[in-house]
Amino acid sequence: QQPDPGAMSRLVAVTGATGFVGPHLVSALVRRGWRLRLLVRRWSPLPSLAGVDADIVLGDVLSEPALRELVRGVDAVIHAAGLIKARAPADFLPVNRDSAALLSALAPEATLVLLSSLAAREPQLSAYGASKRAGEEAVATRNGPWVAVRAPAVYGPGDRETLAYFRSVKYGLAPQPRLPSARLSLIHVSDLAEALALAVERPPGPSVYEVDDGAVGAYSYADMARAAGAALGRQPRQVKVLRPLMAAIAAWNELRQSLGGPTRILTRGKVAEIFHPDWSVHDRRLAATIGFQPRYDLTAGFRDTVQWYRRQHWL
Repeated sequence: QQPDPGAMSRLVAVTGATGFVGPHLVSALVRRGWRLRLLVRRWSPLPSLAGVDADIVLGDVLSEPALRELVRGVDAVIHAAGLIKARAPADFLPVNRDSAALLSALAPEATLVLLSSLAAREPQLSAYGASKRAGEEAVATRNGPWVAVRAPAVYGPGDRETLAYFRSVKYGLAPQPRLPSARLSLIHVSDLAEALALAVERPPGPSVYEVDDGAVGAYSYADMARAAGAALGRQPRQVKVLRPLMAAIAAWNELRQSLGGPTRILTRGKVAEIFHPDWSVHDRRLAATIGFQPRYDLTAGFRDTVQWYRRQHWL
């Protein structure tokens, strides 16, 4: 991707730069010639951002002074920070809703791009999905230009949440919910980053959009098992997991969390999401409007992910 000559003098503020999506997003913006200002919680060497020339603002997404400094004089803001797992359901709202509301009230002349989730389409299923929908609604009230991009399941280099799935397939088992008709869209993290960079460079009209890897009809869990098996050189057995079993594991996770144990992504809300039959992208306006063309289909994307895991000795 050649840098956009018009971007060379433009400044974009980014939240979530040190998360899973963040480093890929920063790389996509640098390739396109943007100047960067990044919000980070604490000062420390950031290997994932090595060599990136950026202004650094110390603070978090709940600090109004830090956000004011972050957006001062910028041309665009990409709000990629978000909470995907929490100790208690109420913990999602401050990060996923309130930070979006704060940013929406600041820098009205700047284009605001919010990274949302397909879970926001079904807010009744989980506290996470409800918080992402609330973030979209907050952004939609702003006076200036805005775009909300709902991402489906995101995978790729740096992702720790789907690592367990690949480890299981490595040993010959591909777990999946017992939900034969389920369809889900996916996207490689590098493609998501490129879509966000294009959305800030060529903003479409204010709206909520969806994005994926372009697979018509999305994927089944069997498709995922085949692609993961091909990447790992295995033919895994597809293990159908019943909802009561998964719900019992989720309830145990929640009990341990309430007693101070580690925060787990598998909660009863996540189980409700997993057993929802349709996580396919319905709306393809964004790709058509901004000229987004994904590089990775599921087979190539899983192969790239597995290769990265192996280089990092994660797998």
